[in-house]
Amino acid sequence: MTTRIDKRFAALKAEGRPALVTFLMGGDPDHETSLAIIRALPKAGADVIEIGMPFTDPMADGPAVQAAGLRALAAGATLVKTLDLIRAFRTTDDTTPVVLMGYYNPIFIYGVEKFLRDADAAGVDGLIVVDLPPEEDEELCLPALKAGLNFIRLATPTTDDKRLPAVLANTSGFVYYVSITGITGSAKPDPAKVGAAVARIKHHTDLPVCVGFGVRTAEDARAIASGADGVVVGSALIDMVKNSLDGAGKAGPSTVKAVTGLVAELACGVRAAKRVAAE
Repeated sequence: MTTRIDKRFAALKAEGRPALVTFLMGGDPDHETSLAIIRALPKAGADVIEIGMPFTDPMADGPAVQAAGLRALAAGATLVKTLDLIRAFRTTDDTTPVVLMGYYNPIFIYGVEKFLRDADAAGVDGLIVVDLPPEEDEELCLPALKAGLNFIRLATPTTDDKRLPAVLANTSGFVYYVSITGITGSAKPDPAKVGAAVARIKHHTDLPVCVGFGVRTAEDARAIASGADGVVVGSALIDMVKNSLDGAGKAGPSTVKAVTGLVAELACGVRAAKRVAAE
């Protein structure tokens, strides 16, 4: 089965350019504003949209993403409402790939079979569940693949050649390469090291490799995109949400524009990598 993710990366490969993958927390800072932001992302330049599933104990997330999750939960976000966001998004966009990213606990509580059925019906294309290693594939990965969803795995600087085949065994859609050792938003990646790591991963798989963690500016995006199939940006966008809120933590008229403005800049950076490669 070919998913929207597969189709999007095939189209980008034909164009000869990398993807811009954007991450935002579902329901941050509130349901309505979150939906407005998500709906505006494709026009601003996002090729793939990752939506975080708010969770109270996000062990791999840095302060910005943790705070976004807490804002969303305080505003009433649930996994059901996160799926509602995607369902509403699909009423106006049936082509942009959407990936849910987060932790297994909310899915386990929801019920794996029901979650996969509801996620597919809502228009979800793929899952990134950071705390389920390959040894636990029967829990969610294999059922997700059977349900027609991509299961996207993370590789890190410490994932050596011995471990990579296990990580990649049931991975589909794309590989998410975590460019640094640490939590989200905590450091800036080295483009040369990232390029070498991506090349190493590509010796083991034909899947696209997207690089995340630490990309904040258009220049960062251009540098990383020159050696990858895609660039993932999350903490920088979440900071734009946070910085646009008023003293009471509520969204204002500038919230959506603040996020889409940065997305447009990042998209220019990613597209510039194509021109550099061509030259």
